[in-house]
Amino acid sequence: MPESTASPETKSARLFPGVPLIESPVFESETLEGFTEQEKTLARSLHADGFGVVDFPDPEIDARIDRIKRNLGPRYDIPLDDPAAEKTKGDPRIQDAWTTDEDVHAIASNPAILNLLSKLYGRRAFPFQTLNFAVGTQQAAHTDSVHFSSLPERFMCGVWLAMEDIPAEAGPLFYVRGSHRWPIITNGMIGRRGYGSELNSAQDPYADAWQALCDANGKSAEPFLARKGQALIWTANLLHGGSRQTDRTLTRWSQVTHYFFDDCIYYTPAFSDEALGRLALRNLVSIADQTPKPNTYLGEVVDGPDHRNRPRSRLGAVGSLANRVFRQI
Repeated sequence: MPESTASPETKSARLFPGVPLIESPVFESETLEGFTEQEKTLARSLHADGFGVVDFPDPEIDARIDRIKRNLGPRYDIPLDDPAAEKTKGDPRIQDAWTTDEDVHAIASNPAILNLLSKLYGRRAFPFQTLNFAVGTQQAAHTDSVHFSSLPERFMCGVWLAMEDIPAEAGPLFYVRGSHRWPIITNGMIGRRGYGSELNSAQDPYADAWQALCDANGKSAEPFLARKGQALIWTANLLHGGSRQTDRTLTRWSQVTHYFFDDCIYYTPAFSDEALGRLALRNLVSIADQTPKPNTYLGEVVDGPDHRNRPRSRLGAVGSLANRVFRQI
């Protein structure tokens, strides 16, 4: 994929600067001038379906994948060297390996991906978290909006890179097509207080509401049977998860990078009460260059979280918990 240029001026940017271009209420009238045909197709897929697929734009990707497998493999509690061994009993993930692995960092900071996301969303993208997996998670359907969110809403996305061909038996990633258009489920909608709460899983309180939306809309999960080197881009409110793994001897090597966009407030809704102004704010740096990314609203810096005044949970301060609970995809 050719590297995108700076995001062009659009009707959406003029009328709705607080909404991502691909989720704009006037997207259908956009001519997408300055977009390549490939970018237009991707933008329309993200708008209509909530996800899009690209070939990862790095000529060294195969070599990077080989090095990541070699370097990270010993860190998993999984018998990866035995093809016949059970692979699903250990922890399949490593969070923020970008801090020690140059190839994980390079994938997360890929300039063409950053430029592409910036163009699609209308604000500059930056990576803030990586997750590397050797095996599928078999995680239930969820949206990222309860884990990572922004004000204005929806300025967050994920990019999932397949590091090998992934068959149905390996527990592939799945998505619920079009679910990004449904309401973002908040604590207020389900009658729950979030700030200072204790949770073993940040997504559990919302599971019934998500299932009800699927039932009401007649929607079900679709697997992403990816080829090595393909990447899935998904929007913040798209329901997705990990399919059941029927062959427990298989691996499912992949990397997820989560991205936010400039000039937003970044917080964790599962541990927030927006109506009361109680937000579990995040202190972030950009993986790309390790620069701090302050919480801002229309260019004005918002004070960061004060851990001294924050309620405690079993895993520590809310801010610490918020950064730890979302570790699967």
